[in-house]
Amino acid sequence: MTALLEEPPRVVELRTSGTPRRGVLSRAVAKLGNGTVQVVLALVALFWMMPVFGLFVASLRDERANSASGWWTIFTKPAELTMDNYAALLSDSTVLQSLLNTVYIAVPSTVLVVVLAALAAYGLSWIEFPGRVWLTTAVVALLVMPVQVALIPVAKLFGALGLFGTIAGVVTFHVAFGLPFAVFLLRNFFTGIPRDLIEAARMDGATEWVIFRRVILPVAKPAIASLAIFQFLWVWNDLLVALVFADQDSAPITVALRGQLRQFGTNIDLLASGAFLSMIVPLAVFLAFQRYFVQGVLAGSTK
Repeated sequence: MTALLEEPPRVVELRTSGTPRRGVLSRAVAKLGNGTVQVVLALVALFWMMPVFGLFVASLRDERANSASGWWTIFTKPAELTMDNYAALLSDSTVLQSLLNTVYIAVPSTVLVVVLAALAAYGLSWIEFPGRVWLTTAVVALLVMPVQVALIPVAKLFGALGLFGTIAGVVTFHVAFGLPFAVFLLRNFFTGIPRDLIEAARMDGATEWVIFRRVILPVAKPAIASLAIFQFLWVWNDLLVALVFADQDSAPITVALRGQLRQFGTNIDLLASGAFLSMIVPLAVFLAFQRYFVQGVLAGSTK
């Protein structure tokens, strides 16, 4: 009877929060609202693009107008805009040849780095062979070597091989120093591919080349596109390597613009139009592969 009258034991409920605590930035964004955040981001983007817009306006003004006032005065004097700068630039055979040289240097350097790095990264990721770990460590160690250290030794080597002052020499240097980062980047992506996918292809009798071509490459398109964009932009905008290893006939657009700056220190109209013209191609490449670039940057963030 006494046991029946006793109070039943209390059940203690442990309540846990279903959502983690948000940071200060996320709480501020929630209070401001999406509309305000979008306006702020649009203003930041406009401020970030202002130098590009100023360069474009300066390329459409003559030398006298650029020397007399800033580019922002174009809003009150739109009649100063002219295409004569681009007409004079494109009629210069030196500038046209430098643009072609830039294409001859950037395209092979990008293609060779992507192809060789993809093959090497697949071998270091999924093919067992003696010394694979040490070879991977050596590739990673090459990332810390600065370009400036190898300029003089490579220049002597190119002089002995007859590559100094040629487009082939510039391409070879870019490929050699672009491979360590490319192999490191693609290997990190390839190792994230499920092993079961590779083993299933091997059990079906697929060779390593078939696995690389039909399994790895379709999955790795975002990473390969990101690598191609990085490599192309680096080579296209390079000045140091071209100054050392290219001569007058094989100089890219960056060296040509530097020569114009040294020859005509106040010729802003020519320099602005040349700089903006050299910027169009990388911008077009980035916009064309933007979707793959974003996927490659975000790859592995949800794994």
